[in-house]
Amino acid sequence: MPQENAERRVVVTGPPRRARRTSGYYRPRTEIDEQTTLGHTYVRSLMRIQLRTGLTVFAVLALLIGPLPLVFAAAPDARRLEWAVLGFGLYPPLVLLARWYVRRAERNERDFVRLVEDR
Repeated sequence: MPQENAERRVVVTGPPRRARRTSGYYRPRTEIDEQTTLGHTYVRSLMRIQLRTGLTVFAVLALLIGPLPLVFAAAPDARRLEWAVLGFGLYPPLVLLARWYVRRAERNERDFVRLVEDR
């Protein structure tokens, strides 16, 4: 009879109430995948630096091409000069500017991946 009067223990199982961290270190990739505020900040910083790179290229391009109509208006008799400047003088700076932009954008992305992958 002493067993009947003893309190019975009931074990209740269910899903854990709090998510436990499986690892003891911080993972930025998880923050980005879960779209947390910190992950949003990481992506926004990448977008901001890519935008800054694009605006830099646009500013250089505007400074390079913007004054050309004024230069051409100052010398109305120099039609061959206009075609030489547009055909040959502008091409090398545009190619160099494009190469710089692509290298810079790829470097920004590499730095971002290195930051996210914890390497």
